[in-house]
Amino acid sequence: MTAQEYDVVVVGAGTGGCYAAATAAREGLDVCIVERKDESEAGHIACGDALKGADAFPEAIPKSKLEPAITNPEVDHGRFEIPQEDTVLEIPVPGELAVIDRWEYGKRIIEGATDAGVQIDYDTVVADVTQTDEGRVTGVRGKKRGDVVEYDADVVIDGAGSLSILQDTADLSGATFDTNVSFSQFSSAYREIVEVPEPVEWNDALVFKPTERAAGYLWYFPRTETEINAGLGFQMNEEPMKLVRDLQRDLRTRPEFSGATVKDKLGAALPTRRPYDSAVAPGFMAVGDAAAHVNPTTGGGIAGAAYAGKYAAEQAVKAITDEDVSEAALWEYNQRVMDHFGGRYAGLDVYNILSTAVDVDDLMGLLAALPGEKLAEALYSGTTSVGLGLKLKTAVKSFGYWGQIWNFYETKSLADELIDEYERYPSSPGGFTEWQSRRDEIMDRIYETTGAEPKY
Repeated sequence: MTAQEYDVVVVGAGTGGCYAAATAAREGLDVCIVERKDESEAGHIACGDALKGADAFPEAIPKSKLEPAITNPEVDHGRFEIPQEDTVLEIPVPGELAVIDRWEYGKRIIEGATDAGVQIDYDTVVADVTQTDEGRVTGVRGKKRGDVVEYDADVVIDGAGSLSILQDTADLSGATFDTNVSFSQFSSAYREIVEVPEPVEWNDALVFKPTERAAGYLWYFPRTETEINAGLGFQMNEEPMKLVRDLQRDLRTRPEFSGATVKDKLGAALPTRRPYDSAVAPGFMAVGDAAAHVNPTTGGGIAGAAYAGKYAAEQAVKAITDEDVSEAALWEYNQRVMDHFGGRYAGLDVYNILSTAVDVDDLMGLLAALPGEKLAEALYSGTTSVGLGLKLKTAVKSFGYWGQIWNFYETKSLADELIDEYERYPSSPGGFTEWQSRRDEIMDRIYETTGAEPKY
C-alpha cells in the first residue's frame, strides 16, 4: 500500500466539501476529495431542495454553474398549514429563494470543484483517520473497490455528513473539537420526489405541516408546478415515527396528489442542534452537516455548508503557508462561522428545545396567533421584536394561549441573550472554556424556563 499525498484532503463531495476543495484548489493547493459513492451516484443526497441566498454564495464555484439546477425560482414564502386550528399561515421568506433539483445541483458543484483543479476519488469508503502520537491528524485510510488506500495531507476537512465516522475514529480528546454530540440531537428524515398530474395551486410556496407530535413536520416543496419534493422528519430524541407510512398517509389525504407517481426515494439524518462549539483540531476541520452547520428550525443547510467550506479552506491555506496547522492556527475558522451564522443558529436551537416541552396543540395554537412576518423573523434571524400594538392584537387573537405566549417571550429573551454571548466567541482556544461556562449558564436558564430536558 502506498499513500497519496496532498496539501488538503476533503472527505465527502457534498456542499461543504466541494466548496472547501474548490476554494483551496483555486489558491494553488493540491486537493483531493474522497467520495464513497461512485461517479454516477455522487451528488445524490436526500434534501428538501430549497436553496436560499444562492446569489451571494462563495465565488469558488460560480453561480452560473448552479443555475441549471434551479427548477423553481418563483417561490417567495412559506405556507404553514395548521389543521388543529383550521388555519393556513403565510410566512414571507426574506432574500433570494428557489427550489432546486438536488441531484443536478450535486453534480454541478462536483463539476465546479473539478473545474477548480480538484482530484476526486470515487468509490472510496473512509474507515480510519491517521494521526501523530501528539494527536495531529495527518490523513485518512479507507478502501476503494476492496483495496486499502491511504491519503496523507497537511489538513483533513471532514465533509462526511451527520454523525461522521471520521469523528468516531479520530482521537480528539486533546482538542477543543466538540465531542458533545449524540444521535438525539439529530433528525431522521425521508423524502420522495412525486410527479402530480395537474399543477399545484401553491407552486410559489414552501408548504409545511406539523405532524401529530411537535417534534416533527411534513413538507411539500414544488420543484416545478407538477414535481414536488414531499418529505417528513422527526427529532430523534422523541419516539420514532414510521416515516414512509406517515408521509404516504398524508399524501392520500391531499386531492392534488391523486394519481401521482413517485420518481425517487431517499432518507437521511440531519442536525437539529446548535453548531459545534469548535470544529477544529490539529490538522483537522469539519464543515456542513459534519459540524451541524444547519438552521435547526428549518433544516436548511446548503448556504451554511457553502460558507463553512470557504472559511475552512481559506484558513487551511493560511495555516499550510505558515507551516503551522495547530488548533490555534486553524481557530479563526471557528470565529468566522460563529460570526456569520453560528450564533444565529444557536439562538434558533432554543425554539427547538422549547418545542420538545410544549403540547403540539398548544404550540400550533400559539403559532396561529403570531403575526406571520414576526414568525419569519424568528425563523430566519433567530430573534424578532414585537411592539406593544402587535402584542395587544396577538393577545386578543390568542385568548386561551396566554400562558404559552408568556413562556414564548421569556424564551425569546433568553435566545437573544444567547446570541449576544455568541458574539463574544473567543479569539483563541485560551478563552474557550470560560466562554462555554458563560454560555452553559444561559442554557441552564433556558431549560428551567421551558421545562425541557437538557439537550447537551
